Amino acid sequence: MICINSLWKETADVFVNKWNDIGRLLLEHMYLSLVAIALAIIIAVPLGIYLTRHKKLADPIMGIASAIQTIPSLALLVFLVPFIGTGKPPAIVALTIYGLLPILRNTYLGILGVNRSIVEAGIGMGMTSRQVLWIVQLPLALSVIMGGIRTAAVLVIGVATMAGLIGAGGLGDFIFRGLQTYNSALILAGAIPSAIIAIVFDQILKRVENRAKPGIKRKKWSKGAKISLVSILVLVIAAVSGFGIYQSKQKENTMASCIIKCNKHKK
Repeated sequence: MICINSLWKETADVFVNKWNDIGRLLLEHMYLSLVAIALAIIIAVPLGIYLTRHKKLADPIMGIASAIQTIPSLALLVFLVPFIGTGKPPAIVALTIYGLLPILRNTYLGILGVNRSIVEAGIGMGMTSRQVLWIVQLPLALSVIMGGIRTAAVLVIGVATMAGLIGAGGLGDFIFRGLQTYNSALILAGAIPSAIIAIVFDQILKRVENRAKPGIKRKKWSKGAKISLVSILVLVIAAVSGFGIYQSKQKENTMASCIIKCNKHKK
């Protein structure tokens, strides 16, 4: 019990003394995760729709996506380094790849799971294939697709902790620093914010998924729920924009220091 109390005290000290570093790494972690999730949605949803129209390609592509999913995240990150280099680009590529399978599979199964009689009724009303997709199939499959996005988001946020190994930043920096120095407080300082981000995103997407379910009477959101959701969205936007501002300031400071050093050498 004494060890546990000591650990939590040390962890609290890390949060107090390294709050600026934690905030910076939190912004980096959210930036990596949000970009990867957005790219995974952009790639996987259209591809899933395409596979419902070309079912012969579905099994091979799903098999490839499943095989990639079995590759350990560390191995995939290290594999991409010789081709893309270190830093954020290989991390974003790897995280996007990890987020593809849940979204792709749920999109494919969700659209195919729409009752055939409803689709035929739409065709009988004179709808084109595209109209049936947008008016009938996608709205009915939306809850299933959102379930895949929800799974992918939690997965990507968790795997993003590995990005620190290749210089991409994020909360994984604290975790690996703690592992190297046998400092459990540093590990918790990286793991706790990462878990909180995953839980917050999961709850947001859970609400969207529940409201997307067909045939369910939707209750109006309370004022408090709306304020909470807007606050979370504002925080997410602030995190991404804040990280961009931080990066630009870092570049300006680096350039300024280089200019000062050059001037000193000239003198």
